[in-house]
Amino acid sequence: MINLPEKFNNFNEARQKGFIKAKELKESGKKLVGVFCTYTPVEIPMAAKAVTVGVCGVSEEPIPDAEKVLPRNLCPLIKSSYGHAITDTCPYFYFSDLLIGETTCDGKKKMYEELDKVKRTHIMHLPNARKGEYTYKLWKEEIKILKEEVEKELGVTITDDDIREAIKDKNEERRLLREYYELGKLKPSALTGMELHQVLYQAGFKFDRDELKKDLRKVIDDMKERYEKGECPVQKDKPRILITGSPIGGISEKLIKTVEESGASIVAYELCGGIRAIDLLVDEENEDPIDALAQKYINIGCSCMLHNDNRIELLDRLVDEYEVDGVIDVVLQACHTFNVESNRIKEFITTKKNIPYMTIETDYSKSDTEQLRTRFEAFVEMIEEGVCVK
Repeated sequence: MINLPEKFNNFNEARQKGFIKAKELKESGKKLVGVFCTYTPVEIPMAAKAVTVGVCGVSEEPIPDAEKVLPRNLCPLIKSSYGHAITDTCPYFYFSDLLIGETTCDGKKKMYEELDKVKRTHIMHLPNARKGEYTYKLWKEEIKILKEEVEKELGVTITDDDIREAIKDKNEERRLLREYYELGKLKPSALTGMELHQVLYQAGFKFDRDELKKDLRKVIDDMKERYEKGECPVQKDKPRILITGSPIGGISEKLIKTVEESGASIVAYELCGGIRAIDLLVDEENEDPIDALAQKYINIGCSCMLHNDNRIELLDRLVDEYEVDGVIDVVLQACHTFNVESNRIKEFITTKKNIPYMTIETDYSKSDTEQLRTRFEAFVEMIEEGVCVK
């Protein structure tokens, strides 16, 4: 049996433990800002000395309550998020002083209108239909407006030096997370797919910044030491899988566990909760910190963007660097942008990279687990037999 490094357990239940921590932070006078998306320049609320936390729903439990307002044929992430907010079943929503959303998809835009009736929700208008200088200028203005809104709602003044300090702090975290993520490059990977996902995801719920970075450094070093001792949790020659597509927070157990039980090794996630958020750093040398934030965040490659070349470029690099044998494209039901873009991803992976590809469409329920298992097992078998699925 492979033993997990002690510090790994600090991340394993960080989201649940963070519920109590959020209450303690509020009682101490700290401000809490809830965010939904990787496009949120979290350095702005960080510069206001606020704590940021992800508030996307990851449970199917509040969805029936959400469906009293929202349509049933809507993305489960959106319904779960709204359901938690209106039922007070997520402490992060409850304790947030402000929520920040972006116009990434139609479902979220309309949900934010309803959410604003429950909790003050500031919406950033993401320019996703054009490229170049025009788009950058629009996004820079949105960040300026966000700064003004955070100052007003939290009763603070944010200076350029405050933003620079937050940029440096967040970049340090991104570098550590990338170093951990890159342990998947080893052959075999130094991490199971769940170990890789858990630290990337749970890091967002550790609110003490110094403790977070200290724990990340420790878990990286411990995982490297475990690997060097030959205590590898992944069997040699297992097909190396990259997961791409919609956020998987609400289906991580069903997806990751089933894929790896089917005989594969997940070595990379091209997801909002994976490399997408940490691949690009903010330029610390830029004299204008708002400009630096705009340049970093507008270049995130999400399917909500028209002509989403950035996602293709990132996938191209990841497939090569992580020596990927197959790609699984995950689409949440009614996630139309990722669903439509899956055709382009399929063409790129099977034609340009010449490796097997499969897409799945699922929701937060566990009812399709065995059906997915059958498909994953067949996919792994095709990879092992050298069949390129097109």
